[in-house]
Amino acid sequence: MLGAPFPVDALTSIALFCAAGAALIVVTYLVRRPPLVHATKVWLLMGLGVLPIGAAMTGNVAGYEHMKMRHFCGSCHVMGPYESECENLESHSLASRHARNKLFGNENCYACHSDYGMFGTVTTKMGGMGHVWRYYTEYRDVPLEESAKTIHLRAPFPNDNCMQCHSTELDVWNNVPDHKSSLADVRAGRLSCASGGCHGFAHPFTKPDGGAP
Repeated sequence: MLGAPFPVDALTSIALFCAAGAALIVVTYLVRRPPLVHATKVWLLMGLGVLPIGAAMTGNVAGYEHMKMRHFCGSCHVMGPYESECENLESHSLASRHARNKLFGNENCYACHSDYGMFGTVTTKMGGMGHVWRYYTEYRDVPLEESAKTIHLRAPFPNDNCMQCHSTELDVWNNVPDHKSSLADVRAGRLSCASGGCHGFAHPFTKPDGGAP
């Protein structure tokens, strides 16, 4: 997986192993009540310190990597249509085409919507927690048709996110007449790459001509 130091399944297994080991040590101590000799203290250090810390660290990393997956984003019912659009092989939308990218296809929601920069990971996850909060406080019981009328981007989609992959510096990009003529506006963010006049809306079904605002 893109950016993961280990496969998520391996991290999950390590977290479960550490948690189970810590629980076994603590329960064994509480049941048997051995004397607090040096060996017992070492085992308690493992059960109350080392293994719980290992479980917390690997569990958090595994959870973070899992939350980058598209199917996690689509687990909220109001995001279901976006996930379906990405997985529609007949769609030519930006979202669907990027979902078929072998480099980050399963993480295309995160790859396109994350905030890049020094603290991009932190700010993206903080924003994601805001989405979770709003879902459970506002949208959890709202029908899909109704929620589509009010869901919108909190800010205009920045071209900088596109330019992490499409640098606008290479000849293959600048040799396209429309690219070359609009280069300054694209780099300054005055003209959106994901607009109707350029590469089209990433999720066209959310636009007025697609039946939803």
